[in-house]
Amino acid sequence: MPRHHLICLFLLIFFTQTYCTMPSSNEAEKTVDESPVLQEDTYTYQGEPLKVGVIGLVHTHVHWILGREDFGDIEIVGIVEPNRELAARYAERHGYSMDLVYETIEEMVEAVKPEAVTAFNRIIDHLSVVAFCAPRGIHVMVEKPLAVNWEHTQQMIKLAKEHDIHLLTNYETSWYGSNYDAYKMTHQENKFGDIRRIVFNTGHPGPIEIGCNEEFLEWLTDPVLNGGGALTDFGCYGANLSTWLMKGQEPLTVSCVTQQIKPDLYPKVEDEATIILTYPKAQIHINASWNWSHNRKDMQIYGKTGYVFCKNGREMEILEDEKEGPYLETATPLPNGQQDPFAFLTKVIKEDLKIDPFDVSALENNRVVMQILEAAKIAAETGKTVRWEELY
Repeated sequence: MPRHHLICLFLLIFFTQTYCTMPSSNEAEKTVDESPVLQEDTYTYQGEPLKVGVIGLVHTHVHWILGREDFGDIEIVGIVEPNRELAARYAERHGYSMDLVYETIEEMVEAVKPEAVTAFNRIIDHLSVVAFCAPRGIHVMVEKPLAVNWEHTQQMIKLAKEHDIHLLTNYETSWYGSNYDAYKMTHQENKFGDIRRIVFNTGHPGPIEIGCNEEFLEWLTDPVLNGGGALTDFGCYGANLSTWLMKGQEPLTVSCVTQQIKPDLYPKVEDEATIILTYPKAQIHINASWNWSHNRKDMQIYGKTGYVFCKNGREMEILEDEKEGPYLETATPLPNGQQDPFAFLTKVIKEDLKIDPFDVSALENNRVVMQILEAAKIAAETGKTVRWEELY
């Protein structure tokens, strides 16, 4: 089998297991995440690996870093997880030594001196990670979203700027080649004219339905520990990509409707959320749900004269001329060293890779994301559209 076919097979298997622990192979087939596009060439980092500490194992996106191929760009020097049973379970699965596992972040940092940490703990704990790491000059990448609420966000931004560290946010969709091609078509090639509407459809049938483990469900379905339910979990994807596609422009208004369709399964949080953002000449719809029939993270950008539909990380449907009709394209692979969050983190810290203010991982982008989510929560609670200038 050719090497690039083996890589594709590896990615398919990996992302089937990334979001949650699946109860069966049949169930796993129903909930496969669309994986980012990895270049076919062999990627091997030539410099010294970045020393990374992993903070928490309760966010099951952590399988991404634990099960990742060794490209030589990062070295996991320590793992912080007080739940020894969970740590041992994942050690058996991924083959790391339990000698890497520490009870607290203080113990881990003192013992192994990481250059950066990746936070796969509860969203409410992101602030404490930054509060500890920033004064020590340790860079931080958190799993999406940046924070549990706007109050925590402001404190985290202040700490990162005061101590001059990188504070990045990781989204699966940040590594979709299709999204970057869509951005290029829209802003550099001007295939469709100005953006008029963007639609995001993100989510899955529900975290319980797809078999998420107890350690994940314990906080994911709690409005305090996670900041909300489906609104937070999947609304952040559209908020992040729309801020990037709109080049950092803040919306004029934020509207949001939430529902609790399955209160028997999710008694504390909403499992359905629709967010509408308005701009002077555009409107954005973010459909975040734990009620989809299938796993999806897709995006439709409509300009004045055409559209691009990113069906997943690879496949795109494009319309430039209605008479000629739509055509299909496969996304361009992402560049070497920028194909996933950990390669990117290494490039940023080790090689001073430039991050534009409203890049998908950037702090300024994710400030706006958290403002959008906060406004959406207020709109849903009050039943009223929130005007941006009045809230912020």
